[in-house]
Amino acid sequence: MTTVTTRAVQYPADNLTMIGHLALPAGTDRRPAVLIGPEGMGPSHVERHRAEALAELGYVALAFDIHGGRYLEDPEEMLARCMPLLADPDRMRGIGHAALNVLRAEPRADPDRIAALGYGTGGAVAVELGRDGVDLRAIGTVNGLTTGRPGEAARIRCPVWAGVGSQDPIMPPAQREEFTAEMQAAGVDWRLVVYGGALHAFHHPPVDHPAPPGVGYHPRHAQRAWRDIVALLDECLPVAQ
Repeated sequence: MTTVTTRAVQYPADNLTMIGHLALPAGTDRRPAVLIGPEGMGPSHVERHRAEALAELGYVALAFDIHGGRYLEDPEEMLARCMPLLADPDRMRGIGHAALNVLRAEPRADPDRIAALGYGTGGAVAVELGRDGVDLRAIGTVNGLTTGRPGEAARIRCPVWAGVGSQDPIMPPAQREEFTAEMQAAGVDWRLVVYGGALHAFHHPPVDHPAPPGVGYHPRHAQRAWRDIVALLDECLPVAQ
């Protein structure tokens, strides 16, 4: 196992002080880099662990923040913040660009070789960076299959991978179809994986507070989705060039 170093990084975004989790692989050389966005509740040990897992694979990884260092376990509070955010592409882009600037400024990160991944709200932020024309090598989103403003998906310059549970009531078939129709019309290299029987946030291990209806962990599909994301990075952003 390689030695991974981590540190918290503070940076301004969305009129808040965000607290990201930066994970660095062993060595001193520049490496490809990955942004990781959280579900609507905000970053937790799950995203931090994923950043460290990517650092183990040789990436510089930043698990970015969306709530100013807070984890919103109250569903009503979470929705009150996330729904307006998801309806405002410019706010999502501002949050994404702020994290991207932190990652690009890290000396170990290759600023020309970056991918953006995310879950739920964090996945929507990752896709909005693509719609904003950011030069990314890959975009991955689980549960965050939101559609953008007309025509802006044509700015996406990299492959887009999306994953969703077949029984996810928050991302129903109509919304999935709208997202994929947008990608197809824009000429994006896209793919969608539907994980049979999985609910919303199927990738997220159980938390110590009650999950809202329609939300549930699916261990097998969680592992499969992670393998699919790693395969996306291996294809589009290999550590060794």
